[in-house]
Amino acid sequence: MASNSTTRSGWVGSIHYRALIVQILIIIFLYLNGLLLTTFFKKEVFRTSMRYIFFAYTLMSDCLYLLVTDVLLLLSYNRIVMQIWLCLLFLIIGTAYNFVFPLTLTLMTLERYVAICMPMQHGALCTQRNALHCILIVNAISLLPISISLSIYWASVPVSRYTEDLVCGVEMLIIHRWQSHYWSAITQLYFVIMLVIVMFCYVQILKAARKASGETKKSSGKGLRTVLLHGFQLILCLTRLWCPLVEAAVMQIDLRLFVDLRYANYVVFTLAPRCLSSLVYGLRDHKLFVNLKYYAVFGLACQPPGLTD
Repeated sequence: MASNSTTRSGWVGSIHYRALIVQILIIIFLYLNGLLLTTFFKKEVFRTSMRYIFFAYTLMSDCLYLLVTDVLLLLSYNRIVMQIWLCLLFLIIGTAYNFVFPLTLTLMTLERYVAICMPMQHGALCTQRNALHCILIVNAISLLPISISLSIYWASVPVSRYTEDLVCGVEMLIIHRWQSHYWSAITQLYFVIMLVIVMFCYVQILKAARKASGETKKSSGKGLRTVLLHGFQLILCLTRLWCPLVEAAVMQIDLRLFVDLRYANYVVFTLAPRCLSSLVYGLRDHKLFVNLKYYAVFGLACQPPGLTD
């Protein structure tokens, strides 16, 4: 009995230690995102460029998504319950913005394709107005899967149940067995479409890079590396779309394994691809990086090149 108690105590301590690591990573991530967003809103040259508008939107959506999912993760670890109506609100935000990130990445890849392969049309197509229209479309597409799931849930569950308490998790939306197949089909459809778009852009930019010379070749090569990084991010975050289905199945077998798996999935498929966004643009983009250093020290350093419009 003492041995079992000690083992359980060690396991709970391990959970709290891992949760602390996640909190530190999220704080660092939010701080870096805050600096990047400050840079974006301070400079008109960024606010009028489709490329940077998409980037800023990924940062804002990532911050909201991570805050919501972090709350759910902590509640799940500590087995803290909430009323179903509140849980549904968390799930709407979390599930929708889980799709927003890969969809916006796909848009950013398309923007690079237009910039490198269709430079004459870039100015006309990649405007601030079109960027905002694309963001609205992304939000509508992202809300579609969870809207269908909620409609099924509302039709299947009595209203009185919404005031019941439970540990919040996306698996609670699975009322019928066929819903798992629905989520799998939606995930695979989104995955295939976005992956095909990214691969198409990569091949076209690769062709342009081979034909280009001088400064154009350098620009094409940089665009090619950016698309590759987007592709890697896309694979990671699209894999995350399958995680709830796997976690729900594991939870029926072993609760400890479920908690361990949820932690691993969160770090690898949620935190990692979103941290890469800051690296892809925040540290690799010269204009952003130069201004980022200025705001990181609260303007105490000398004004860097490119700080003025």
